[in-house]
Amino acid sequence: MTIFQKIVALLDEHHVQYQIINHPPTYTSEESAHYRGEPLKIGAKAMVLKVDSGFIMAVLPADRKIDSKKLKEILNSTSLRFATPQELLTSTGLVPGAVPPFGSLFEMKMIVDAALFEEECMAFNAGSLEKSIKMKTTDYQIIVQAQPMSFSNGTVQNVSDTASH
Repeated sequence: MTIFQKIVALLDEHHVQYQIINHPPTYTSEESAHYRGEPLKIGAKAMVLKVDSGFIMAVLPADRKIDSKKLKEILNSTSLRFATPQELLTSTGLVPGAVPPFGSLFEMKMIVDAALFEEECMAFNAGSLEKSIKMKTTDYQIIVQAQPMSFSNGTVQNVSDTASH
């Protein structure tokens, strides 16, 4: 069973509504938002990070950046870095840009930024660079049972938003 199929099964098991969006391969949150026709801020990016205790997944809105100082504090870790593409492949079986925001699929501890729940919906690449899923953040909260923490700051400027002004 593919990661995409596992996500669909998980969502179906919890009886949540979701939309599957097929699009050309996307490697960044900005590209994904463009093809989904959604604002960058509803994108949920799942970042696999290496900390003292091993690998964790940090999930945050696509228009925000990780505040590494805050995250190290929360995780009580002295080191923090992004997983290399090879480490990502080994720990998830996926390439950068395809990782969905469900740490349980990879037996990986996860932390979710509170800012993600400021929006009604979220969208994410679902184990594939060519498939996204859009769902309600309240449903996501119920499924992952994560206690939201604040570890992001600022916003990443969305080029497509500024071009239309």
